[in-house]
Amino acid sequence: MTDLPIIHLRRIEANIIKPIYEAMVAALGEEKARKILQDAIVKNAVEQGRGLAAQLDRPNDLAGFASLLPNWSKEDALRIEVLEQSDESFDFNVTRCRYAEMYREMGLAEIGHILSCGRDGAMCQGFNPDIDFQRSQTIMQGAPHCDFRHRLNKAD
Repeated sequence: MTDLPIIHLRRIEANIIKPIYEAMVAALGEEKARKILQDAIVKNAVEQGRGLAAQLDRPNDLAGFASLLPNWSKEDALRIEVLEQSDESFDFNVTRCRYAEMYREMGLAEIGHILSCGRDGAMCQGFNPDIDFQRSQTIMQGAPHCDFRHRLNKAD
């Protein structure tokens, strides 16, 4: 993982993606452009999750996953309230998301959930396919907080 705070990396990516996305919308229509973007982001997130698991010097369980969270929170990018953390679950709420603020400032609010939020579940699957990820709301799409819920499905 790079030392560059992820919020800065996402800004760089968004600056590159914005004109490409706009050209895809003009050529293909909004629905098809969003689908292409979403598929590419999900594929990248799975690969990123696998890479993070491979780099981790500990098991890729929920504790290992939780140890990565500061990478996304650097520079107050996320304000997080941990609700539960155990071997079987890791639940937290995001109460402030500077990623959402950044995408709005960049004029990308309509696809910010694809660029950031859409990565979360896919990254978990790449990191460890036994992690079940659920989220019912995001700040990016207007909720007062994001509710991240992770469960480790242990093999019988």
